[in-house]
Amino acid sequence: MNIEEQAIRYLFQSEPETVFCVPAIIKTLGLRGKAAKRLPALLREMVRSGELVEKRRGYYRAGSGVGTLTGVLRLMRSGAGVVTDEETGKQVFVENYDIGRAIHGDRVTVTYRKGDRSDPVGVIKTIEESAVRDVVGTVHFVGDQAYVSPLNPVYTRDFILPEPKNAVSGDRVVVRIERSERRENQLVATLLEVIGPEDKPSLDTLSVIRQYELPERFPADVIAESEQIAKRLTQPGEREDLRDRFILTIDPATARDFDDAISLETDAAGNRVLGVHIADVSHFVPQGSLLDREAYRRNCSVYLIDKVIPMLPEQLSNSVCSLMPGEDRLTFSVFITYDKYAKVIATRFAKTIIRSGQRLAYEDAMALLEDRMVTPQCGPLDPRTAPTLKAILDLTRQLKKHREHNAALEMASQEVDITLDAEGRMTGIYAASNDESHQLIECCMVAANEAVARELLTHQVAIISRLHEAPDEEKIAKLELELRKLGIRPRNLREPKELAALLRNTADHPLKYHIHTLVLRSMRRALYAAKQFGHFGLALTYYAHFTSPIRRYPDLVLHRQLADYLTATTAQRGRMGQEWLERAAAYATEREQIADEAERTLTEIKKYRFLQQQLDEHKPLEYDAVVVTVKNYGFFVDVLDLQLSGMVHIAGISKQFVTFNPTTETLCAGKLQIKAGMQLKVFVTKVDFPARRLDFAYVQGSAKDVWNGGRHAEETRKAAIAKTRGARSNKRHGGGFGKMPRNPSKPRSANARKRTK
Repeated sequence: MNIEEQAIRYLFQSEPETVFCVPAIIKTLGLRGKAAKRLPALLREMVRSGELVEKRRGYYRAGSGVGTLTGVLRLMRSGAGVVTDEETGKQVFVENYDIGRAIHGDRVTVTYRKGDRSDPVGVIKTIEESAVRDVVGTVHFVGDQAYVSPLNPVYTRDFILPEPKNAVSGDRVVVRIERSERRENQLVATLLEVIGPEDKPSLDTLSVIRQYELPERFPADVIAESEQIAKRLTQPGEREDLRDRFILTIDPATARDFDDAISLETDAAGNRVLGVHIADVSHFVPQGSLLDREAYRRNCSVYLIDKVIPMLPEQLSNSVCSLMPGEDRLTFSVFITYDKYAKVIATRFAKTIIRSGQRLAYEDAMALLEDRMVTPQCGPLDPRTAPTLKAILDLTRQLKKHREHNAALEMASQEVDITLDAEGRMTGIYAASNDESHQLIECCMVAANEAVARELLTHQVAIISRLHEAPDEEKIAKLELELRKLGIRPRNLREPKELAALLRNTADHPLKYHIHTLVLRSMRRALYAAKQFGHFGLALTYYAHFTSPIRRYPDLVLHRQLADYLTATTAQRGRMGQEWLERAAAYATEREQIADEAERTLTEIKKYRFLQQQLDEHKPLEYDAVVVTVKNYGFFVDVLDLQLSGMVHIAGISKQFVTFNPTTETLCAGKLQIKAGMQLKVFVTKVDFPARRLDFAYVQGSAKDVWNGGRHAEETRKAAIAKTRGARSNKRHGGGFGKMPRNPSKPRSANARKRTK
């Protein structure tokens, strides 16, 4: 094969502009027998690696150049993966069929085609270093042989456990995996720790911490240093004194780390001056200190359902760096002056000292904005609070209109809050609020982030930007196809204004969450980068993270750069080494993705347990769902209240004969017609956690076509549901059907602080 590959490579390199068909290659190279039969497979392999380009079926020419990259492989649930160069942050996507024998965490070399697309797709050629990783899984036995089923679904097969020691079937364990010397495709596990029974919900959080190797405790020397450095609160240095200004904070009711505060004043010319005051963490975390090295290692706080794993010790995050009301605190302030049209006419930055005059929970802030009576949970109400809040709201509404004009994407996402009992069992799930009190804070933070990034980047100071590139055209084409299935005829979504218009026009649509989720899936993921390409989603040329240095390391770096830029007198003011910035940006992106995956995994575990509990108690609840894909064997739904997806099998649709129309992608059973975009009700029938699959059953008569449904259709639907409920057997379903209650007045937890700061 190597000789044949070399001959083909030489042929195309010698005539790079020539297009060869398969018979011509066979004739030119004189291939016969098995060599000729192997040629098509070899050509396809060379196309995947980028060495060749298939112009049309069976016709090939030389590729536009082949690049190689060595980095760590991160697998996804789909089986595909991403190889990341840890030095530069450059990434290459690898399809599942091009992974070969590599596993999650291996250091590999991948070849990819240059120049054809901004997101290169490659093929893994060699495994440079095999991963030796600690993995969480569940023990089970087949005869006398013990196996471990991994918690992380990126591992597609079980591990052999030669020595189970004291582990018994059903235990969650931590194992170290290595490749078998006898069987190269088999993974062998060595037992490191027994966490406890898999069916014990209180151990879920520990399992996730072990799976993602999250740090639990700070080293003793770091704690000792933080206790000493906390004394620097009494050594503020030269600062602008703002303690006589009215400044307030708005956070979740249960929050303890308040890293941002806001104010609004009017200057002599009648312009509005928005103040965004951020905890000056850089004053307490000197560069190169033990605290700094530990903060870099953690890189971000991880917000699990019932536990926060902070970036900084509590001595800082919940004490001297937290902007508590009535306490002197050191801050880094951004002052943005707006005219009556909310156009920026000036920006200013300063190290400051403040004393917050009011702490509000989001619920309190919203009540004040709506002129409702409120008794703040966090102390007495200052009479200046409501007027200040309303003035800031007026400003942020104007800013939001500017963002709409610039084609910023306003996507509706139905985030949820989960409640647990003392044993760690999920007891409820509620839609998280995203009212104007949340949007007000978000808008202020975005404005400050943009102002700092603009100031430094326009003065040629390289920083760690928050990068969000425009979507790939292939994904936009797929999005347009999916929208047409829902009956939506979008305009050219390659134009940002048309994409933004789609989101605005569907803001009140019955299927808005599904539509906006489709748009989100078509987007590239935001990441950190030591380059400036702008933020597509926010429609901003300059953007970086500045407003959360307590919980994000890139924000802390930006604080240091801005401070040096404002005070240094040398030509290098504010500048850091480009190579270090690139490494720090790549590492920050990696740690952020690990934190997101850990949070998502624990939430998923709790949801699956919750649904399994419904089955065990024979009391499954009904949920509103939307049909997203229709196949000949059933249809897939998104369950909005749970933020989960699953399948309704064709056997559970109707007792009548069901037919599938591939042209219209619909399932028909008599008068019932199931198609993408329909709303209906479902209840869970099967939970398969290892495979991450859910099966649902369709509540007969609940299907509603949101496009064609009218009054008669709605009345028919209600009657059908009532009839179905009356005829349902308690023996089969255990009764107890009903929609899960929502609790819109429930305060958001500190762990739900998913703000764009």
